Amino acid sequence: MFTLIHQWVQRRRAIRRRWQVDAHQLLKADEVNAYYEAQRRVARARHRGDRDEFYHWAKVAAEVARISSLAEMDLDLVLQIADEEEARSV
Repeated sequence: MFTLIHQWVQRRRAIRRRWQVDAHQLLKADEVNAYYEAQRRVARARHRGDRDEFYHWAKVAAEVARISSLAEMDLDLVLQIADEEEARSV
């Protein structure tokens, strides 16, 4: 039983590390627009129907918002990004 719990905890830590690393990479590439890039990837995953990637990039966007004071976060622009990604996927 302990082994199963340990494996579950290790999997959760690996998942957390992945979205933290991705958030830091987006911030390093372009801190001001990192949140928008993460939201763009959220929209792409949603339109592809990739649930795991959708959740991953949503967590990345949340992490960017949490750790960066320079990242812009305009809801109207996020909605525009979602619309653009939807139009691209059609």
